[in-house]
Amino acid sequence: MASDVSRTMVKPRKLRPGCRVAAITLSWGGPGAFPLRCEAGKKQFEDEFQVKVVETSHALKDPDWLSRHPDARAEDLMAAFSDPSIDGIISTIGGDDSIRILPYLDLDVIRNNPKVFMGYSDTTISLLACFRAGLVSFYGPEFMSQFAENGGMFPYMVDSVHKTLFSSDPIGVISPNAAGWTVEELDWSNPENQSRRRQLNPSLGWNFLQGKGAVEGRLIGGCIEVLDWLRGTEFWPGLSEWKNAILFLETSEEGPPAAYVGRFLRSLAVMGVLPRLSGILFGRPGGQIPPETFAEYDAVLTDAVSQESGLTDLPIVTGMDFGHTDPMMVLPLGLNARIDCDSRQLSILESAVVD
Repeated sequence: MASDVSRTMVKPRKLRPGCRVAAITLSWGGPGAFPLRCEAGKKQFEDEFQVKVVETSHALKDPDWLSRHPDARAEDLMAAFSDPSIDGIISTIGGDDSIRILPYLDLDVIRNNPKVFMGYSDTTISLLACFRAGLVSFYGPEFMSQFAENGGMFPYMVDSVHKTLFSSDPIGVISPNAAGWTVEELDWSNPENQSRRRQLNPSLGWNFLQGKGAVEGRLIGGCIEVLDWLRGTEFWPGLSEWKNAILFLETSEEGPPAAYVGRFLRSLAVMGVLPRLSGILFGRPGGQIPPETFAEYDAVLTDAVSQESGLTDLPIVTGMDFGHTDPMMVLPLGLNARIDCDSRQLSILESAVVD
């Protein structure tokens, strides 16, 4: 399917109470390793959103078995899209090898059976497959992480899911989380930790590093390491897709250094992607990165964009609430957003789902 920046993205139907949502494992077999953690996410999700969660055929398989069978993981995704009784699909957990499912995917199945599909981290792979198929998908929470949050889900995340997946109204302005954020790691194998809330760091708001006025563009992005793996494949968006796009990036729990981000952006500059963008959104660095070093990431972003590429007016917003820190917002791939540098706001200009 040739890339065409003018093509209209298909929006899935919104989720409603009573819907059936498939829990799918596309990468690491986390549910098989920590079944109680996955069950906690399932229960908290069902209780809050009044839906029914059903696992795909191989979602709970042993991690070693799943690692050996990328075809089975892809089979689950195709079956979930094809099944008319399934209204939405959400990843259980990320990992590092869902790129191996790409040869087994049928984009026609995705295109012809539009429904909510959400995940983040390594799920970037499947989200970009949906983007290539022309379906709006969602960079957002997963069952074993955000929906299984210790001591209950964060209201900021819950509100974003409601607005994005359960309402056909335009999403509108997205405000920064003001209630604190965390990357604290608690052992999932200890059941007592499930009721223990994680420690929060103070939220300092988003950083508007450069740009003026307002810009608009289609949201494209994901986890920076996973996007790096996709370059050179047919699932990497063509140059026309990047015209006026707003690129969103975040780093994984492995905590890649600021220099890695700079090198990635240099590659995008050489590929001709960077000059085509309307703006860049950067999530708060993931992993155990000391907050006092976050400024290093801001520096490499402005160096690569402004100093090296001469894009001094390209808006850059950092420290945002998506990716590998919690709580996180939901970002719809393929939809139009606006960065207003003067009012320091991000808005999603349309609804992400239809009635």
